[in-house]
Amino acid sequence: MSQVQPHIILIMTDQQRADTIGAWGNDHMITPNMDRLAREGTSFRQAYCPGATCVASRAAIFTGMYPHTTGVYSFDHWGNHRNWIQDLADGGYFCANIGKMHFMPRDIPGGFHERVIVENPTNTTHDGGNADDDWGRFLSLNGQTRPNHRQDTDPDWMTKYQGVPWHLEERYHSDVFIGDSAVSWIRDHKGSKPVFLQVGLTGPHEPWDPLQRHLDLYDGVELPKRAVREGELAEKPPQHQAHLEAFAEARGEAKIDLRGATDDDIDMMRRHYYAKITTVDEMVGNVMTALEQKGWLDNSLIIFCSDHGEMLGDHGLAYKWLMYDSITHIPLIIRHPNSVEQPDTSDDLVSLMDLGPTILQAAGIETPTYLEGRSLLPYLDTQEIVPREFVVCEDNYQIMMRTATHKLVYYPGQEEGEFYDLQVDADELWNRWDDAAFAEAKNQLLLRMLEWMVTSNYYNAGYKRTRTKQYEMRWPTPEIRRLHGPNSSSPKSVDYL
Repeated sequence: MSQVQPHIILIMTDQQRADTIGAWGNDHMITPNMDRLAREGTSFRQAYCPGATCVASRAAIFTGMYPHTTGVYSFDHWGNHRNWIQDLADGGYFCANIGKMHFMPRDIPGGFHERVIVENPTNTTHDGGNADDDWGRFLSLNGQTRPNHRQDTDPDWMTKYQGVPWHLEERYHSDVFIGDSAVSWIRDHKGSKPVFLQVGLTGPHEPWDPLQRHLDLYDGVELPKRAVREGELAEKPPQHQAHLEAFAEARGEAKIDLRGATDDDIDMMRRHYYAKITTVDEMVGNVMTALEQKGWLDNSLIIFCSDHGEMLGDHGLAYKWLMYDSITHIPLIIRHPNSVEQPDTSDDLVSLMDLGPTILQAAGIETPTYLEGRSLLPYLDTQEIVPREFVVCEDNYQIMMRTATHKLVYYPGQEEGEFYDLQVDADELWNRWDDAAFAEAKNQLLLRMLEWMVTSNYYNAGYKRTRTKQYEMRWPTPEIRRLHGPNSSSPKSVDYL
């Protein structure tokens, strides 16, 4: 890594599964620019998100704290918590956001010096009009209307399964607007400070509205089939069946009914989703080209990831909220400065909680005590690193702990839960929660979850008390701190004895 503070470019998509990058062996995908990042960077093939919905995940990523510390389990306010963007700004970076951040409240600075705000494509204001984010204003100023309420105006809406190609000029598409805005910002920026630029693309979040020319590329392409088993939801916690029924009867544009969907219906839905990723990929390429033309590429740490995934018909369901790998397993690629086409891959478990420590270390800025991730820079410098034993995801009424071989999903206050043997059931079709043959393995992971939760709560008690960047917590011995502290791989400036 360069000794000079690099520019840091974080490109984040919304609702992109891990199995959607062509260079990662997914031959059905058309993603030349993500493929380039994979060639020139380090691919973390076992990366997971900390929340199974947009806000829960993003709040955890940018504050560096899990939902049980911030209280942000769903669409909750998190702007009152400190985030590591503020640390970058304090450390001399000029910080800009182009696109989706999903702050709540939406329009706060959040550490950024400059923001171009774009939220979900079908957001509305409280009075039902166009959402007044920057994309909504761009549409209005050009005599266009945000495409809302199509479930009420399109008589064929329920047969399209969210597959609705973009219907206006390409420049009006939300992701094209974000890509164009990011390119213009890079081209026109005149500052001398190192830059942290977050480009938050809204795709491939539903509705799956790719540019028509990208959808055309998928004509005749054989697509992977959904992972589903007849009757499996009856053997899962009741939230899974409730999820299916709730979206089938929803009142907004998220309405989707997969209860009678055929394989052809799912194939059509997936074709639009994959094509929208190709639309997003084109914007990623435009940003990369702008960085090259600006002369920044060789001094930029580029991170590409998504906030969470998408079920896309797996288990007979759509969207997010639950803890299947379709949702929690996401793409993560890091391209370091002066990179060459010599792809590296890591199959170690990593978390998007690791982004904050990674970025701050790259910037040469002290990592706040409360950040629970660990820097991934040792992977880029081929240093020796002790892999994570597990990753954790929290959202609403669920806590997931996943190792390389097993997954536990605990539902506080109810008897039902989920336990999967991923060695023989990678698609999570068979719930072994009540299977006596897996009782010992399940109980061991439950105890490990309890230990993690208690340790994490204790570890961040200092933040809850003081809201300071650095604080001291007492640990019996350095060895216990090293083994059990949530951010045990990161050196701290405080004494934990």
